[in-house]
Amino acid sequence: MKIAIINGPNLNLIGKREVDIYGGESFDDYFKTLVSSFPGIEFSFFQSNVEGELINEIQRVGFSYDAIIINPGGYTHTSVAIGDAIAAVTAKVIEVHISNIFGREDFRKLSHVSGKAVGIISGLGLKGYELAVRYFL
Repeated sequence: MKIAIINGPNLNLIGKREVDIYGGESFDDYFKTLVSSFPGIEFSFFQSNVEGELINEIQRVGFSYDAIIINPGGYTHTSVAIGDAIAAVTAKVIEVHISNIFGREDFRKLSHVSGKAVGIISGLGLKGYELAVRYFL
């Protein structure tokens, strides 16, 4: 099984930014642990702060990978184009958010991705990525 993890803007700062919300562990460190926990899965990881680069990666892996775990970051609430890219590919997609977006500002309650994904995991910290992998298994 091949699973792509795609993270959006500012998620490269996990472990440094707003640790009260996002925790103190970097995503790179977490990713190493995740990969070692699932040795039978071929993972790829991509992060960008640029909307078009995220869309390009969705299209790149979306027809050759079995699944995509995406955390679009702030683009969740603004990018119709990312939602459209997810709808266009054949890979199944789960939307993951480290924080509980429904418990934050009102504008964060709108997602242009959720309706195109098979599910959403929100508010369970980095554990949400592991839960998404387990779902796909």
